[in-house]
Order: sequence, then structure tokens, then C-alpha cells
Amino acid sequence: MNDNLRLDTSGPVLVVGGYGTVGTALTQLASQEWPLILTGRSPDRGLHLATENVTLKRWDLSQQEPFEARVRAVISAVNDPHDRVLRAAVQAGIPYVDVTRWTSRVTRAMTQAAHLQPEAPVLLSSGWMGGVTSIVAAALAQEVGGADQIDIAIRYDTNDRAGADSVDFIDRLGLDFEVRKGGKAAVVSPLSEARWVDIAGHRTKVARLDTPEQFTLPITLGAGSVSTRIGFSSHTSTTALLAARAVGLFRWGSGERWAPLRRALLYSPGSGGTAHLRVDVAGPGGARTAVISDPQGQAHLTAVGGFLGLHSVLRDGVNPGVSFPETVADPAAQLAKLESCGVTILRS
Repeated sequence: MNDNLRLDTSGPVLVVGGYGTVGTALTQLASQEWPLILTGRSPDRGLHLATENVTLKRWDLSQQEPFEARVRAVISAVNDPHDRVLRAAVQAGIPYVDVTRWTSRVTRAMTQAAHLQPEAPVLLSSGWMGGVTSIVAAALAQEVGGADQIDIAIRYDTNDRAGADSVDFIDRLGLDFEVRKGGKAAVVSPLSEARWVDIAGHRTKVARLDTPEQFTLPITLGAGSVSTRIGFSSHTSTTALLAARAVGLFRWGSGERWAPLRRALLYSPGSGGTAHLRVDVAGPGGARTAVISDPQGQAHLTAVGGFLGLHSVLRDGVNPGVSFPETVADPAAQLAKLESCGVTILRS
């Protein structure tokens, strides 16, 4: 294949995966500021998004036919398993944002981008909810003079609208992963170390999950310990997930044969719900907590993270090279932008 993206600083933003659940929410936000090109396997799925400012093209990343476009920036809202979008953007010197990678693919993307020596910003914003957790953690760390410990708790609303990719993490639940504890590397198991946490007034049981911010925050903020845990609005769903772990489903049932069973534990999207997150940061100057809520749900919150990412890579004077959402701009200003998009942040 010979994809040919070219930089046009007055051109549209390319949204790869623009017809999906997150892509749709991102389109609604970004089309107010820039012209857009949306791509996906089936442009017919995006016809309801087409306007004078939004055009549709086909780009199936699993097929060999090349794709061409002149754009000012690229944001990937779909899995890019072979780094096709990343490579095309970096080789063309186009600002790039990615909101869809799990941890091992973030590390691969870092290596790929470094090898290609980018001449434009490459923002790997795949921390939970498009990097929103990382932005909030950075803001709290700034308030307390650093981050010795960061704890993130997610309340996943089982009634929320969700695309099929939203539960990709369930296929990673059979794999142990490395984190930082007390400044040292430690290996933990998914869904281990369960605890009860109050998240926006909801008592929620949460357990460990492999997410990219647990890899990036120790590097970027110098955090000695970082943990991300997830629980569900339905305690029955949480109990079922922990029971599945206890009988080893995610290890002996890790192949494609068992994928429908694994995903049936979580993927039953509803008509809508509210996304709730809690971030606790302890540092030299004390401890701070922030509770983030988005009444428009997790897809919208992820899209807001991507939207902020586009602003970051397109701002004047931004440096080329790889960066993360917690490092690209003033954290307090980022919080204000989150709130301007309808996200509530309560700090204590």
C-alpha cells in the first residue's frame, strides 16, 4: 500500500474512524472549529454527519488500497493495529493525535514515531477517556507540588452508549502488567486489589485494569505509584467480572473461540448514561481529589479528550515529537476547556 497524506495547514482535519460512537461525538465537537474529512470502512454509516463542513471518504485499514488526502491534522478514533495511520501522518509531517491504543500499543507507537523522527507533534492520548484522566492528574499534581501517588477509579455505566471497541480491554484481562509501586516496578494481575471507592456519591467496587496512564504518568510526572481501577454501575456486572477472573476465564478463555462469552459480560450498550471518574493525587504539598462527570457519557468524554488533543497539536509554537496529554499544555487551562465542553469537575 502507498498511502499519501500531505500537509495542508489550511485544510481539513482527518478523523479516522469518524463514523463510530466516539468518532460521531468528536465530529460534533470538532466540526464547529475546522472542516473535517471522516473516514471508515462504510461511508454510508456516516451520511447523517455529512454537512457543508464535513465530507466522507472510505479508508478501510484492513485493505490494501491506498488512501490520499491533504489535511492539517489527523486524529485516530479507531484501532490502528499496523500503525498505518500513524506512519502516514508522521512521514508527511502532519500533526497527529491517537485516542485508541492500549498500553503495549502505546509503547510500540512511541518506538515507531521515534524511529520516523517526526517533524510535527505526535500526541499519544490513549489514557482512559482520551487522556482526560492524565490531564486531571497533572492539574492536581501541580497543585500539590508533584505526584508521589496517583489513584484513578472509573465507574463504567453499563447503560451507556458504547461502540464495540469500548470493551477491547476485556480481551486484555488475562495478561498481567507492570506498574510502579513505591517507585519500583511491580507486576499485577487484572481485576486484582479490589476496593470500595465513592465516585460521585456512588459506592463502587473497583479493581485493577491495564491502562496507558499507568505507564506514562511515572515518566512524565515522576509519580512513584500509579493505579487505575474500574468498577461498574451494576454491582452484578462487577461481581460477574470478578467471578470470571476467579475461575480463570480470561486465561483459559483468551482465544477467539471465547471472545463472544468474554464480551457478553460487558457489551450490552444502552440508550445513554453518565461517565464518572475519580482521581486522587498525593504529593509533597498534601492530597487532592477530583471527581469528573460527563452526563453525555463515556464516548463524549473520550471525544472531548481527543478534541483537546487537536487543540494541543494545532496551537502555535508547539514542538514536534512525541508527547502525552499531561505534558502538552497548562493543566489548569485544560481543565477549563473540559468544563467548557459540559464536563463537571469537583475538586477537594
